[in-house]
Amino acid sequence: MTSSNQTRRILRLSGKDTHDFLQGLVTNDVNKVDDGLVYAAILTPQGKYIADFFLLSDGDDILMDTDAVQTDALVQRLSMYKLRADVQIKEASLHVHRGLGQAPDDSFTDPRSANLGWRAYREDQAPVMDTDWTAIQVGNTIPISAIDLTSNTFILEAGFERLNGVDFRKGCYVGQEVTARMKHKTELRKGLAQVQITGDADPGDEIFANGKPAGTLLSRSGDIAIAYLRFDRASGPMQAGDATVTWNGQK
Repeated sequence: MTSSNQTRRILRLSGKDTHDFLQGLVTNDVNKVDDGLVYAAILTPQGKYIADFFLLSDGDDILMDTDAVQTDALVQRLSMYKLRADVQIKEASLHVHRGLGQAPDDSFTDPRSANLGWRAYREDQAPVMDTDWTAIQVGNTIPISAIDLTSNTFILEAGFERLNGVDFRKGCYVGQEVTARMKHKTELRKGLAQVQITGDADPGDEIFANGKPAGTLLSRSGDIAIAYLRFDRASGPMQAGDATVTWNGQK
């Protein structure tokens, strides 16, 4: 089963400083592009999420597979940091193909989870298929760009360590100090988690537990959803809109 992904745009970064430029900006180790697809994010100096993306080596260039909603702002941010570095940023004439099952020779396993299948980058557009990627992501508690990941997100609260989106040994990058400090906390008190939901509620609805704010409902697929929770309050039946929300305690 394959499908095209019309919500993505591919950037091509070229120039002799490209590798070092990205290494000082993104959350993952850019050296890993030699081994396949790399999932990473760019953060504010305060450690807050700006955008997430995939990186891929293409000869001497690096391709950046981005969410189309975020691409223009991401290019602006990259250009701000570029200064006089020898880095050129252009849009590539490539399209993202995704699929489940047998992976073709030109594809790469999605580094976030094997349950997300493979990704390939081709000149032609694949026929649109009926794969429900939202259901797969919600079912595997994999946050969706610009919905579950926002400008208020700290990436460790969003599960980036589990999703292979951050490297704690690579050295400095923008936002690294805050991220490292959160890593060494005893336990995260807030974060994304999968919840069961019964009834009518919409993304963005506040979740209440015993009348107290306990989080926010985010992506939903059927009777499961991703929610941003205050773990100390998220016990027992909770309410969001006209729905009942429950959490099994897994982060």
